[in-house]
Amino acid sequence: MPSAIRQIPLEPHTRHHDHDFHQIVIGLRGQAEFEIEGLGGAISAFSGCIVPANHVHYYAGQGDNHQLILDLPGDAPALTGHHRQLARLFDAPRFFDLDAPLKRYLDFLLMELAQSPEGLDDPSQSDRLAATLLGCLHARLGGEPSAPQRRLDLRQLDRFIDHHLAAPLTVGDLAAEACLSEAHFRSCFREQTGVTPWQYVRRRRLDAARQLLESSRMPLSEIAACTGFAHQSALSHAFRRTYGHPPSQLRQAPGPRRTPCLTVDIR
Repeated sequence: MPSAIRQIPLEPHTRHHDHDFHQIVIGLRGQAEFEIEGLGGAISAFSGCIVPANHVHYYAGQGDNHQLILDLPGDAPALTGHHRQLARLFDAPRFFDLDAPLKRYLDFLLMELAQSPEGLDDPSQSDRLAATLLGCLHARLGGEPSAPQRRLDLRQLDRFIDHHLAAPLTVGDLAAEACLSEAHFRSCFREQTGVTPWQYVRRRRLDAARQLLESSRMPLSEIAACTGFAHQSALSHAFRRTYGHPPSQLRQAPGPRRTPCLTVDIR
C-alpha cells in the first residue's frame, strides 16, 4: 500500500484493531484517548502518538474532534533508502507534543491537504511530506544524548510502576520520576535494560496479571483494570502473544478468595 495522509474525526465509542503498517496520529482539535498495547494517553490539538505496525490499539474521540493520520507501510520511501533511520521512530509506541516549528509545518501540510480534501492525489507527494515530518520528529524524539549515560535506579522505577500499575503510564511519567528528559531517559533505559520503557512496563503489567490469575479468583475484567489494560480483550491478546496461551489456562479450581488490587506485589 502507498503512504496516505488523511483527516478524520474519531467516534466516541471505544474501538480497537491492529494493522500491518505504521501510523502517526496528530490531534487537530478536540481530544481523543488512545491505548497502544497497554501504553495509554490523551491526544489534543498539536499532540499525537506513534502506533507501530501490528500493535493493538484502543481509541475513542471525545466530542468535536479531528485528527490527522499518516499511514506508513514498512517499505514506504519515507522509511527506506536514505530515510531508513527514521524507521527507529516505530521501535515502540509513544506520545509527543509538537513544538513551534512543527506546528508551522503542520499548518503547511494542512494547506497542501486542503487542495485535495480526500487526501493527497500524488502518493509521491505524501511520501515527501511524511518524510519531512518524520525527520523532524526523529530529531526531537530519537536523538542520543551527548552526555555520559547515567545508571537508572530500577528498583525506584519498579516501585513507581507498581504503585501506578492501573494508571495510563507514559514514558514521560517515568522520565520525570528519574529526573531526566524523555529523550535522555529512553536512551539510558534501553542501554541499561536492553528493552524500551514501554516493553518494560508492559512486561511488568503482564507479570502482575499473571500473579493475580494464579493467586485469586478475580474476574479477568477486574484484573485487566488493576494492571493497566483498557479492556479484558486487551489483556487476553497481550497474554496470548507473550505466553502462548489464554489467561484462563492459569485459573485454579477451587481458588483462594478475591485479592484486592492494592496487594499486588511482583517484586
